[in-house]
Amino acid sequence: MIGAEAATGTRPLSQYVLKVHSRCDLACDHCYVYEHADQGWRRQPIRMDRSTVAAAAKRIAAHATAHALPQVTVVLHGGEPLLLGVDGLRAVLTELRSTIAPVTDLRLRMQSNGVRLNEAFCDVFVEYGVKVGISFDGDRAANDRHRRYTNGASSYDEVRRALRLLRQPVYRPIYSGILCTVDIANDPIAVYTALAGEDPPAIDLLLPHATWDRPPTRPPGRPTAYADWLLRIHRRWTADGRRMRIRMFDAIHGSGAGGSSTVETLGLEPKDLVVVETDGSWEQVDSLKTAFDGATGTGLDVFRHTVDDAAGHGAIAQRQVGLDALCATCQACPVVRQCGGGLLAHRYRSGTGFQNPSVYCADLKHLIQKMNEQRTVPAQPVAEIAGGEPSELSLFDDLGRGAGSDESVAALVDIELAITRALLWQVAAEAERTDPAGLAAHGWRQLLILERQHPRSAAVDRVLRHPFLRAWATACLDGRADSAYLAAIAAAVAIRLGADFELDVPAAAAGVFLPTLGLIKAPGAAPVRLRSDGGQRTVTAHGHRPVAIPDGDPSATHVALPGLDLLIEDADAYRDRFDLPVTGALSANEQRNWSAALVEAWHLVGRDAPQYRPGLAAGLRAVVPLAPGRAGTLRSASSQHAFGAVATQLCSPADLAVQLVHEYQHSKMAALFDGYTLFDDSYRQLLPVGWRSDPRPIEGVLQGTYAHLAVADLWRARARADQAAGPTFRRYRDWTARATDTLLATRALTTAGERLVRGMAAAVDSA
Repeated sequence: MIGAEAATGTRPLSQYVLKVHSRCDLACDHCYVYEHADQGWRRQPIRMDRSTVAAAAKRIAAHATAHALPQVTVVLHGGEPLLLGVDGLRAVLTELRSTIAPVTDLRLRMQSNGVRLNEAFCDVFVEYGVKVGISFDGDRAANDRHRRYTNGASSYDEVRRALRLLRQPVYRPIYSGILCTVDIANDPIAVYTALAGEDPPAIDLLLPHATWDRPPTRPPGRPTAYADWLLRIHRRWTADGRRMRIRMFDAIHGSGAGGSSTVETLGLEPKDLVVVETDGSWEQVDSLKTAFDGATGTGLDVFRHTVDDAAGHGAIAQRQVGLDALCATCQACPVVRQCGGGLLAHRYRSGTGFQNPSVYCADLKHLIQKMNEQRTVPAQPVAEIAGGEPSELSLFDDLGRGAGSDESVAALVDIELAITRALLWQVAAEAERTDPAGLAAHGWRQLLILERQHPRSAAVDRVLRHPFLRAWATACLDGRADSAYLAAIAAAVAIRLGADFELDVPAAAAGVFLPTLGLIKAPGAAPVRLRSDGGQRTVTAHGHRPVAIPDGDPSATHVALPGLDLLIEDADAYRDRFDLPVTGALSANEQRNWSAALVEAWHLVGRDAPQYRPGLAAGLRAVVPLAPGRAGTLRSASSQHAFGAVATQLCSPADLAVQLVHEYQHSKMAALFDGYTLFDDSYRQLLPVGWRSDPRPIEGVLQGTYAHLAVADLWRARARADQAAGPTFRRYRDWTARATDTLLATRALTTAGERLVRGMAAAVDSA
């Protein structure tokens, strides 16, 4: 049982699932009722007794009356409800109609596998106004992959017969749609074609039930395989004119346009649903049966407890509080309003319960972002887009001016933090699977504890926003790095929080590296133990006595600038992600030189490009020293996998100011690429640019244009004070102006991309 504590101020419930029969005539191997963790069906009566139906109906009617509910939905479910027989279902429906319908609008539904459906059943459903949904997975090969009888026989012909019956004019009014469980082994277009061929009013596409303990089947190297599968259907459905509703897609489009989600699996809207088992028990949503045995239990029943009692159960009430019920990773995600954390059951993991992202997190995020982009790709001028998201589109208007507000840059920071968190979850999941007693798994559990104890903590985010965690996690998932570094991340968080802890962490020859804090010297290159107790911190290497760790940051060099604490990163093993050689650890004198140059460069940014300072302060975290290039050249770089870091060689403060602004623009554009599609991925033409002799792909042109816009802004200010700077300003301005014209002429930009580039064009034209 989860969250059994009582809740106050709960919302009334308007949706009820009645398990009228607890057995099934099919043996679907993906069924969460019979094939997953909870085997409670074995202990349930085979069919719901009429006295149980009567008690449930009275409870529902009383609740609807007490809360003046205008409408109540009751779904007949199982098992397979048709096993109750025509007379049994008529008796249930009579009880429900006679008891509930006098006090509220009663809407009756039924979900069935369809193999027993016939005219006699359909006549009863027409009489009582029952909408019927059929479970069907597509063409014969897709359907028979899972939906078979116990003896292995196909159910395909019987289900199609049921669907033909529902398409008849006399029964069409009770046909509610098809529920299809996704299997990425099936061809998505063949599945879609088969489903559409049954002319359903609606289709529900259901991700197969899975948890972090029992993850879904996923081909190697395809982290968004389920999203990719669904997107192929979405494209075909869109091309077909969306001639039937696909509820998952409608929910994403609707919430993306500012509306509400209409499905249980997505969105932050309250999930006001409760289940009545065949024995009369009030239970949580039955998809939780995939998590663990007893996951749906409440200890309540219709004979002794009201609907208000069930609604006040902690876990049921928690599903109605939206964002506050989600883990920190979900709360920080830029698509959380549309995703809502995904289905509750899919978040389960032993040890942390349901306080996790969905096991389909990467799929849901990719699906939502791609659908959002497709929603806003225009066939008409931008201003005429129907259903556009004003706040989302205004982000591109703002960033297109060059600097962007600190709020817009903070949105990019949030995108990158969400990506890092998702990558950490993937690393942790693999560590838990392969070595649950190892440093990585233990460190991860400690990190989760710290986050629960300090929700939405700036200290936690400070560590997780360290630019090179993503580089490490990516390398780790590719088998090129050690997951034990998770323990060092947890230790850094604990130290930042001032928490007591004891952790074994990996060490190298130079010592223990803690992100944002630097190196702690420790003998040997094996795991060492870090401990903090009452503010006293020690490091202990195997065979050595504990050594005290000095107060403050162990070794990292932080430069305190107005509005910005900037790290000079010369120790992180994953800082070498720039295709240019980095320096080794800096000497004390070199650190002083860097600090002095950065202080003066920051002053010059404030003088020459003050509009860029708030955005830099919002997201810039580290400068990585690069080895000098040949005489007369300046080296600088940024990386897609190190948002918030600028790599540069030590140079004059005037040049360093340019490098900071220039490379951070590349970081911002990389974050936009991470969060949005700015151009048609199929566009392959290379484009001429002024700053290079070779033509560039459209992505490279966007990157260069955005960076040069900022450099032009900075040199414009310098040219006003010094005529000698005029040629440099005009060179960057002209490069940027020509490039924006080239980009707009491609007609390959999405709405977001066009808003961004038009903003850049307007900004450079104003110079």
